Amino acid sequence: MPPKKQAHKLRQEGYSYTYIRAKTNLSKSTLSYLLRDVPYKPNKFTLKTVGRARAKSGANKASTKLRSITEARTKAVNDIGSLSKRDIFMLGIGLYIGEGSKTQSIIRVVNSDVRVINLFIKWLTSFGYPKNNLAIRLHLYPDSNIVEAESYWSLKTGLPPSQFQKACIDRRSLKNRKRSGTHLYGTAHVTVRSAGDKKFGVGFSRLISAWMEKVLE
Repeated sequence: MPPKKQAHKLRQEGYSYTYIRAKTNLSKSTLSYLLRDVPYKPNKFTLKTVGRARAKSGANKASTKLRSITEARTKAVNDIGSLSKRDIFMLGIGLYIGEGSKTQSIIRVVNSDVRVINLFIKWLTSFGYPKNNLAIRLHLYPDSNIVEAESYWSLKTGLPPSQFQKACIDRRSLKNRKRSGTHLYGTAHVTVRSAGDKKFGVGFSRLISAWMEKVLE
């Protein structure tokens, strides 16, 4: 079972972060983010090994955190409301400032969060850019399941297998299992191809650069 799924299952069963970290090799910060929505009720094993008072304190903290997250999300819905075309336009520029390629003539966004990649695609299509001109390449780890990762990204982005380039495997010695376990499906590099349409070639890259410069003034 993948580490993240195992962690989710163990938390639902009432195990502490310390126990889950030992079983999955995921960092405490990763677990804190990953399991933030999972209600926590210490099981008998946790009560015995951690102690009833400490386990109760942990459960109260988890409950307070979950309540705070829920309240924040409710407020966010009210604050943001529906996104206009202008909102999407500005969001896309902000996204590109942070995650986009700054190399002239290359239009690309890199991220491990499929929601960020989908925002980039939504931004592009708002200009009339055809999704079938996009190219996507996954950067994975030696123990990654390439077929599973490509299926995941294809399903979540709507990009067919024909638009996937050969996956890049990071074989650097420092990329150990602990690190790879935090990015089960790798990182997606999504590149805009002009496919002969000058509107989405070098001129488009220069226009994006000009937008960024204006925003950053």
